[in-house]
Amino acid sequence: MIKALKALFSGTEEAAGANAEITAELAAAVLMVEAAMSDGVYANVEHDEILNVLVTSFNLERAEADAILQKAEDLADQAVDHHRFTRVVKMLDHDRRVQIMTDLWKVALADGERDAHEDMLLRRLAPLLALSDRERAEARQAAERDVEAR
Repeated sequence: MIKALKALFSGTEEAAGANAEITAELAAAVLMVEAAMSDGVYANVEHDEILNVLVTSFNLERAEADAILQKAEDLADQAVDHHRFTRVVKMLDHDRRVQIMTDLWKVALADGERDAHEDMLLRRLAPLLALSDRERAEARQAAERDVEAR
């Protein structure tokens, strides 16, 4: 973590290179891992939901989704803030960002519990993704409908 902080504040090539390699899929996966861990428990069902989202929403093969999720878990463990990842996702078009917010809610709700910490995190992420409170709420409702339909 100290190495990551030094690289972040020094503005070295290493820090610039680390930001350059973050794809939209990886950034979204990191945010999903953060959402899953925000209640203090990273359950298997949340891990599986992230994999399902990566495969379906990003049209990835299972092996590729596994590799991205593993890297996302490492990055989430080392992350000092969310801006590095939200900045990448924010470059996507509006509809795609709304879908990612819905996916974040699917992950947060995957364990069958709605937690105040998860709510708070997704409330903080919405403006960082240039989404309104209404869009965040509609994304939650869409995710709840999807979870109930299973």
